[in-house]
Amino acid sequence: MTGERFFLLLTKKSPMTNTLYIYNTLSANKEEFKPLNKDLVGMYVCGPTVYSDVHLGNCRTFISFDTIYRYLMYLGYKVRYVRNITDAGHLENDADEGEDKISKKARLEQLEPMEIVQKYTLGFHKVLRAFNNLPPSIEPTATGHIIEQIEITKKILDKGFAYESNGSVYFDVEKYNQTENYGELSGRKIEDLISGTRALDGQSEKKSPLDFALWKKASPYHIMRWPSPWSVGFPGWHLECTAMSTKYLGKQFDIHGGGMDLKFPHHECEIAQGCASTGKKPVKYWMHTNMLTLNGKKMSKSTGNTLLPEELFSGNNKLMDKPYHPMVVRFFMMQAHYRSVLDFSSEALNASEKGFNKLMTAIKDLPQLTKSTQSSIDVQSLVDSFYQSMNDDFNTPILIAKLFEAVKYINHIKDGKATISKNDFDLLSDKITAFTFDVLGLNFIDKTDESILEPLMKIILTLRKQAKKNKDYTTADYIRDKVSEAGITIKDTREGSTWSL
Repeated sequence: MTGERFFLLLTKKSPMTNTLYIYNTLSANKEEFKPLNKDLVGMYVCGPTVYSDVHLGNCRTFISFDTIYRYLMYLGYKVRYVRNITDAGHLENDADEGEDKISKKARLEQLEPMEIVQKYTLGFHKVLRAFNNLPPSIEPTATGHIIEQIEITKKILDKGFAYESNGSVYFDVEKYNQTENYGELSGRKIEDLISGTRALDGQSEKKSPLDFALWKKASPYHIMRWPSPWSVGFPGWHLECTAMSTKYLGKQFDIHGGGMDLKFPHHECEIAQGCASTGKKPVKYWMHTNMLTLNGKKMSKSTGNTLLPEELFSGNNKLMDKPYHPMVVRFFMMQAHYRSVLDFSSEALNASEKGFNKLMTAIKDLPQLTKSTQSSIDVQSLVDSFYQSMNDDFNTPILIAKLFEAVKYINHIKDGKATISKNDFDLLSDKITAFTFDVLGLNFIDKTDESILEPLMKIILTLRKQAKKNKDYTTADYIRDKVSEAGITIKDTREGSTWSL
């Protein structure tokens, strides 16, 4: 997005058209959106644990909430969007056992934990910039809010919903459930949860297997540690989001989002912590994105059925036919509702690429349209349908279908099969560009660099092909590696070699 369009997005008030409805995971229903404070929206989204490259499933969540953020601003709301960085406290499993994920990666790579954090945070930002995500209003880190997490732990202890055990502090789930409903978000009953857990042995610090850590005493080998009233240790993973959302959005705020895998136990624990520390339910609307599959199967590192964004952009993978531009991938993600499962495949992405190009071509054709004294198309109804689609729980696939209706009108006008008045042209031009660029977050793809490089790369690929034919694999690899350093990826296929920026 250009700086001018971003400025317009932040300052231009768009009329509230109909009413916005949001699917609330807490009630399992679509509810009319009524912010706690008129015209102001507080939104918190769980960010990444920065110990590895961000994966496509994470990207889908962040792209979905970027679109939600954009539409709320387009409607005229002032939005404070908080998305955290988890840089401590996330253990390898949800039973408060195992090693901290960042500490483990630091030990394996023989680096300082904050070197790992810096490396993968920068990578995360780079990928989201490629997808044209707007930055959040605030991006706090867990390690930057240790004091706040200790203070919340003290409050929960003082109110009797936690207990200290051997230097660690645990949330007492069964005590909390006597007055509240632990499991209300995920729909789980505490009796079922208890029966589904293994019995604690005599060595456990917990009263119940359902209890979760607010503060953990660090072992002598734990790298990341801070002083507290209970021990030298580190905060529990669930606590950081409660501390940061409360600090920047207040005891109660409008929207909390994340992937559906966080619904239990992470978000369930956040509700319990917030209610136990403040006496109030922290969030009005809980929103969750669904999962991705790849070629019809669950994404999994263990089976090799996984794909990183950079691998998708470069084509440097064995699962896709060719590289795909980040804008095409974003458009593809928008063609499925955020609450539905989305399957990545070359066939689906190829179809999206054609659709994306068709939409962009039509928008580029807009200035050349001939204006008439009257319209033969109902532009106002079409524009109203743009709003209606997004007001129905941010239904981007329906919005895209309506945008393609606009594309059909544009092509009919261009071919002389329909007419449009000056006023209707201005309305259509304003709204199709606003919903495509400002709301969906799409951009034109600049093909200039590729067209300049095309003849040069043909020569390079021919030289490399000749080197391989002469069994001079050292030269062939040297060519591939050097162009890679210049930001160009060469991919070898059965049909020959291809390249991409």
